[in-house]
Amino acid sequence: MNDLWESTLLRLQKTISPEAFESWIADIEFGGLIDGQLTLRVPNSFQLEWVHNNYESLVLDLCREEARYTNHTAPDAILWTVDADLQARATAARSVEPAPPPSQRPPLVGSHQGRPATPPGGIQVARQSFAPSSSLPQPPVADLNPMYSFDNFVVGPSNQLAHAASVAVASSPGTRYNPLFIYGGVGLGKTHLVNAIGHTVLANNPGASILYLSAERFTNEFIWSLQNHRIAQFRERYRSGCDVLLMDDIQFLAGREQTQEEFFHTFNALHHANKQIVVTSDVYPQQIPEMEERLISRFQSGMVADVQAPEVDTRVAILQTKAAGEGIQLSQEVAHFLAQVVKSNVRELEGTLTRLAVLAELRNRPIDMELAREATRTVMPQMDQVTSVEDIQRAVCEYFGVRMADLKGKKRTRSVSHPRMIAMYLCRERLGTSYPDLGSRFGGKDHTTVLSAYKKIGRLLEENDDKVLDAITAVDRKLGL
Repeated sequence: MNDLWESTLLRLQKTISPEAFESWIADIEFGGLIDGQLTLRVPNSFQLEWVHNNYESLVLDLCREEARYTNHTAPDAILWTVDADLQARATAARSVEPAPPPSQRPPLVGSHQGRPATPPGGIQVARQSFAPSSSLPQPPVADLNPMYSFDNFVVGPSNQLAHAASVAVASSPGTRYNPLFIYGGVGLGKTHLVNAIGHTVLANNPGASILYLSAERFTNEFIWSLQNHRIAQFRERYRSGCDVLLMDDIQFLAGREQTQEEFFHTFNALHHANKQIVVTSDVYPQQIPEMEERLISRFQSGMVADVQAPEVDTRVAILQTKAAGEGIQLSQEVAHFLAQVVKSNVRELEGTLTRLAVLAELRNRPIDMELAREATRTVMPQMDQVTSVEDIQRAVCEYFGVRMADLKGKKRTRSVSHPRMIAMYLCRERLGTSYPDLGSRFGGKDHTTVLSAYKKIGRLLEENDDKVLDAITAVDRKLGL
C-alpha cells in the first residue's frame, strides 16, 4: 500500500507550490490503510493541525484518484498521528546542516491552495532580521503605505467615529482607546486608517517601533518560529520590541486555537506595558466565529468603531480628493455620476476613476459624461439600479408576495421569515450593509438575528438548495443585476 501514498505524494508535489510541499507535506509518512482509514504520520502536533485544516481534503481526493488508477482500496478518511521518531530525525538533521540565511528560508503557505507567503526572516513589515540575537534590534521602520494618511482620508458620517478614534490613538498611543478595534466591509478604509495611525506615530516619535502586518502573517510567523525553534525571538519581537501593533484582518485567527493563545498573551504583554494595539476586522468582535471569548472581551474593552459604506456626498468628496492627488481633471457632474454608480466600496470607486482616466488618456480626450457612461456600462453594467436596502426589500416582497410591514415586523411564520432572511442576505452581499444597520432596517432586529439569517442562507446556497437559488436569481433579475 505504500506505493499508493508514494504516487499520491507525486501528485501533491505537482499540485501545490514547491515551498508548501517541502514545508508541510514532504516529511509525512505512510502508516497504513485499514478498513478504509488511511493513517499518516507527521513530526509534531503543530504540523498535524496545519495539514489537517489546510490540506486534508486535497490529500484525500488525490489519494482516492490514485487508488482508482492503481486498483487499490480507496480511503474513506485520514487518521493523522504524531510520530516522535520523525521529529527526532528532523531535529538531528537540523543540528547537522547549517541553517540557511533568512533570505533563503522556505516561505510558509497562507491557505490550502498553497499560495506561498514570505518567511519571517524576509518579511517587509519591519525591516529587521528574525535570526536569534542576544539583544533587541534597533527600532524597525514600519512598512506602511505612503499613500495612506489622515490628510487624504475623506471623513463623512459613515466613518466619522472610526476616524476620530484613530486620530486620538495616533496622537497619544497607549493612553486612550487601547485597544482600538475597527470593523467594516471590504474596501471601506480600515487599512487606510491603520496606516495613517502608523505614519502619525512615526512623525511624532521617529524612534517608535511599529509592527504593521496581517493576522495571516502573524500566524505564519508563529508556526515558522515553532518549527525552527525561534519562539523566544518571536515573543521578544512582538512583546518587548514593539511600541505599536497594527494588525489587519484579525478574523483570520478564527478557529486557530494555538495562534489565538499566542496572540492572547502578546495582547496582554503589550496592554500591560501601555503599548498601543489596533486591529481591524470585517465584522463586529462578537460576530467572529470560533474566536475565544477572552479575546473578544479584550477587543471590546477599548474602543470599537465601525466603518460603513459612504454616503453619496462622501463618495463625491473621495473622488475629488483622489483626482486632485493624481492630477486628474474631474468635473462635478462626472464625480456625482460615478458616485451614484458605485455605492458600497471606496476601493472600487477609486478604481473606477483610475480606469476612466486611463481610457481618457488612451483616446486623447477629456473625461466627460459620455465617456463616463461608456466606461461604467462596460465595467459595471446596470450597477446603479440598486440604490438601497429598501430596493432589495421591495423586490423580495414582490417575488414572495408578502407585505413590507410583515417583512419588517415580528411574524415568525416561514412564509415571512424565509423571505426576510433572503432579503437580509442580499442586503449584506450586494450592498455590504453592516449587521447592526440591517437590524434597524428590518424593524429593530438584533444584529445577531441578521448574522444568523445571513449564515443560514449562505449554507443553503452552498448546499445548492434549488428554492433559495431560484429566489435569489429572480430577485437579482428584478434589481437588474
